[in-house]
Amino acid sequence: METVEKLLDGHVEGRTAYVTEAARHLLAAGGKRFRPLLVLLASETGEHPDSDDVLTAACVVEITHLGSLYHDDVMDEADLRRGADSANARWDNLVAILTGDFLFARSSELTSRLGADAVRIQAETFTRLVEGQIMETVPPGEGEDPLEHYLEVVAGKTGSLIATSARYGARFGGASREVEEALAAYGEIVGSAFQLSDDILDIASETDESGKTPGTDLREGVPTLPTLMAQAACRASSDPADVRLLDLLSGPITDDADVEEALGLLRAHPAMDEARAYVVARATEAKALLEVLPETPVRTALEAFADLVAVRTG
Repeated sequence: METVEKLLDGHVEGRTAYVTEAARHLLAAGGKRFRPLLVLLASETGEHPDSDDVLTAACVVEITHLGSLYHDDVMDEADLRRGADSANARWDNLVAILTGDFLFARSSELTSRLGADAVRIQAETFTRLVEGQIMETVPPGEGEDPLEHYLEVVAGKTGSLIATSARYGARFGGASREVEEALAAYGEIVGSAFQLSDDILDIASETDESGKTPGTDLREGVPTLPTLMAQAACRASSDPADVRLLDLLSGPITDDADVEEALGLLRAHPAMDEARAYVVARATEAKALLEVLPETPVRTALEAFADLVAVRTG
């Protein structure tokens, strides 16, 4: 990963100091680097994990992700990202949007070095990512299940790029097509499940446990896995607590006391266990896909990550 970090720093350099500063802003703020790490890990399933193409692919997925964060912060009107000022807060929306565009362009330039098929995969991934973002801004259509709508959003916004990370690693590491397809499916499932586990932690965890303020999504009126499951159950219930919870979840919750009340009602609601069970089932499904791999440290690491996704919701 040290090599990837150095390459990333060079790849986001622009022709002017101003562009470089803006593009490096969120890169320097850190992050989990899960996507490039998955590229490197998946490449170990092939015969040549040390290929330069593997390193290029690792940079492609992280720079694509980075560009999406600049745009996300504009849409969310966020002031902070990774503990630092967001680009839109430090500069303005125009700079943030154009910097995101610059990073998308740079990731496309890098992808072209990997061949035409990689360009096609990247284009398809980017289409899904943007469609997921668009779907998040509109409510479900008439007759559409809100939960299914939300799961499609998560699969597009989060699962698609993580799936491509695993696919690129396997492909450019020289793995078989069977392994590549299995790891791509694994990446989509476990990536989406990780986001869904974050949904649960936003409600279940205390601030001192997670380092985040619980109820952030409630305050923003953002639908999540447990709230959608709770709403579905509450609509069919006449229990006063369910009626009250349904009322609280009808929109953003701005009052701190109401947030605490909603958190208490949600934590006691069966929907939380239902949401946990869903994430555990998805993690188990992801692990089953790894049966195409021999018993190696790489498989163990991939299984451990799926286990982490399941355990962190408990």
